Amino acid sequence: MAFVLIAKQYSLGSKIILGIVFAVLAYMFLRYAIKLVEMAYVIKYKKPLYVHFYLYLRRLSNDQLAILKKQFSFYNKLTKKEKKYFEHRLVSFINDKDFIGRDGLTITEEMKVLIGATAVMLTFGFRDYYIGLISKIVIYPKKFYSHTNKAYHKGEFNPKLKALVLSWEDFKQGFKNGEDNLNLGIHELTHAIHINSMKERDVSSTIFSDSFKELSMLINANEALRDAIKMSAYFRNYAYTNQFEFLAVAIENFIETPHEFKAQFPEIYMKVKQMLNFNVANY
Repeated sequence: MAFVLIAKQYSLGSKIILGIVFAVLAYMFLRYAIKLVEMAYVIKYKKPLYVHFYLYLRRLSNDQLAILKKQFSFYNKLTKKEKKYFEHRLVSFINDKDFIGRDGLTITEEMKVLIGATAVMLTFGFRDYYIGLISKIVIYPKKFYSHTNKAYHKGEFNPKLKALVLSWEDFKQGFKNGEDNLNLGIHELTHAIHINSMKERDVSSTIFSDSFKELSMLINANEALRDAIKMSAYFRNYAYTNQFEFLAVAIENFIETPHEFKAQFPEIYMKVKQMLNFNVANY
């Protein structure tokens, strides 16, 4: 009788173990299958299979939301559903980063909201929007002395320290005129997103990195396009420093004057749009 009981218990235990093993294998197979489907989708359509999926949506405080509505015009262009996603991402981004004031600067909710909103705007078409290479955001009142190249800077991104460094005065200046194609926050965050895309292998980083390569090949192979870029004066001279600066300037232009960008350089415009997977109103 005892032997039969032990045998039954052993049989039940084996079934449970086998069930767990089967469930794990089924989960692994499902993930692999989804990855293959998405890979095929990305190759064909140059965008993720999906972008927004959340178990629950975080909400900004009333004060934070008031800042966003009043000072960040991009948010007001979004649909009701997109606004909820934007708020969720902004709360998550702010909570994920350390905001550090320098030279006596006190960090405020305005700083967190506007810097975070700029990052969320640029990655709104990404599935992974945290920009993992940024762990801290260091803010100075004005231009700061950079020991990297012994000069005063308005902003910089240091991947080794995982630090985005900004002059608050110059960051705010970028929002005073939304059509001058000069925005420090967009510029420096583009550098961070670009370098992050070269190190990460999530689907959005892969699309960004591959699209940048396609953009570089497009410009390098087309002498007439290069001449048109230089003749137009649409991109400011700093764009021609190197390919990293060209991209940062191009994305400043893309965000601030999309219609002019599309009218003058439709091929470049579409590559930048593909890079960011930017599918919101007016773009």
